Amino acid sequence: MTDEQKKKLEQKLWDIANTLRGKMGADEFRDYILGFIFYKYLSERMNLYADRILAEDGVAYTDIAEGQPHGDAVLDAVRDAALEALGYFLRPSELFTAVARRGAEGQFILGELQTILNNIERSTMGTESEEDFDHLFEDLDLSSTKLGRAEEAKNDLISRVLTHLDAIDFALDDADSDILGDAYEYLIGQFASGAGKKAGEFYTPQEVSTILARIVTTGKSRLRSVYDPTCGSGSLLLRVAREVGQVDDFFGQEMNRTTYNLARMNMILHGVSYRNFNLRQEDTLEHPQHEGMLFEAIVANPPFSAKWAARPVMLSDDRFAQYGRLAPASKADFAFVQHMLAHLDDNGTMAVVLPHGALFRGGAEGAIREFIIREKNWLDAVIGLPANIFYGTSIPTCLMVFKKCRETEDVLFVDASGCFEKAKNQNYLREGDIDQIVSAYRSRAVVARFSHAASREEIAGNDHNLNIPRYVETFEAAKAIDLAAVTADLRGVEAEMADIDAQLRAFCAELGLESPV
Repeated sequence: MTDEQKKKLEQKLWDIANTLRGKMGADEFRDYILGFIFYKYLSERMNLYADRILAEDGVAYTDIAEGQPHGDAVLDAVRDAALEALGYFLRPSELFTAVARRGAEGQFILGELQTILNNIERSTMGTESEEDFDHLFEDLDLSSTKLGRAEEAKNDLISRVLTHLDAIDFALDDADSDILGDAYEYLIGQFASGAGKKAGEFYTPQEVSTILARIVTTGKSRLRSVYDPTCGSGSLLLRVAREVGQVDDFFGQEMNRTTYNLARMNMILHGVSYRNFNLRQEDTLEHPQHEGMLFEAIVANPPFSAKWAARPVMLSDDRFAQYGRLAPASKADFAFVQHMLAHLDDNGTMAVVLPHGALFRGGAEGAIREFIIREKNWLDAVIGLPANIFYGTSIPTCLMVFKKCRETEDVLFVDASGCFEKAKNQNYLREGDIDQIVSAYRSRAVVARFSHAASREEIAGNDHNLNIPRYVETFEAAKAIDLAAVTADLRGVEAEMADIDAQLRAFCAELGLESPV
């Protein structure tokens, strides 16, 4: 698919999404359209898989006679195979295209559509994939009055949306194509751009995700595991997979139930097998779901300066005990850092987005920074990002990179605050900006007014304050003024003015007027 075709597809999907927009808020119509796209994906994947295993018998899946003894026997065999391979099952009459066609013909489909979505979840009960599909479609409330007051109006609206989606070919039979995955990411980004402050709950701008992903995959072509303790829609985990040859397993935790559902859909839709992702819904700091596990790569964009419990009893928690201090209850930034470091494997890399205040605030945060740097030597780099690049906030942010087995004693500081293009409502990083930042991290080259390698002694001399201007000098001295040249220029101007004055007096004399000069 060419870039032009891709843009047309994305615009078409956005237009379909906007069919629902007048009826409800952005968060709500996001859940409906992404849910329907996911249902279409599951249907097409089921159809392709069933056709493939039935090919030897010369039978098409949609031609199987449901309700007939022979047909039901075949469906039972297909169900067993599909639950093992795909993790779910859909009957031919439950496929997206079949339902969309019935809706286009004027049939009432709302009731059976809700039943089908429930059946997808029920088909996994008692199987290995049950937890990954549990309540996956709970945000698609087809009885909501926001779809219309009368049942006929709701049915008409949903039928039109399904019909439009049914006309789009997502090319799932092309193993080298990820059209649907790209389109899904596009829509998530579009919803984020219009969601204001809430966008930060489920989406990290793609440019920032790319930097994080490239940093944690530096020097590697395969990762055993990648973890995001505040995984949102899962886009950051998937971005890591794009930047490396292979990721064996994905792990994540998300507190918001709706966003957690979105993350699971996103994983499956990008072809990640239910066996290869382990996402959990809970408060990461209060109820960690992956205790005792170590990960080769960790990425995160936690909520900036969020509140958390910070109860004294937590000092006995293995994640926080060795520091002797807890992050303040009003700012959980370093609580997330401590949690992530507890899960970082010795050969792993961790990259996290934090507000600038985490670099220099004192008290408990200062003590935690000092312990990480002085006692452990785990801090690898600090990268300052431009302001106004995150949805819902204009504050400048930074990336902190950590490693437990570092090859160097110094800490790299990068000031990338000027690496952006200004857009109408938000700044964004260009591809060249991304390349420059990642290259600076990987090469650890010292570049005037951009990067600096600071020794731990230098950092200690600054009381472990990591504020980037202390290490990267961005001041540019003004060019020296050549006073002699300026004087010569002024004399030249005066001579020109004298000639002009003389001409003006001559003109006035000819006209018999008094000269003004």
